Amino acid sequence: MLIGVHAVIASKDAEADRKFMQEVLKLSVVDAGGGYLIFGLPPAEASIHESDSDKTQHELYFLCENVEAFIDEMKKQNVACADVQDTGWGRLTQLTLPSGGKLSVYQPRHARPAAQAAG
Repeated sequence: MLIGVHAVIASKDAEADRKFMQEVLKLSVVDAGGGYLIFGLPPAEASIHESDSDKTQHELYFLCENVEAFIDEMKKQNVACADVQDTGWGRLTQLTLPSGGKLSVYQPRHARPAAQAAG
């Protein structure tokens, strides 16, 4: 039935953020034409949370095995990360994309589902 997930990240400077994703985060990429690059992502998971607001929103987090090691790697590439926050469900940091947008990365404490085969 489902074969994958496609996330869209809004950006005020898409070209700079695309370069960041490719060169700093080292995500694989294909050129879809028309100025669009599509980045390969690690296996994904989704959760659904109650919202007290009439307006729903979606969030995107990247997961890492070790948040300190991730921060150290970003420092080597002159990318600043926020102090680590212990959320209970994981250890979270945030970095700022070249466009000014925020990208959250966390080391999960929760169980992770097995990857689902496509189709």
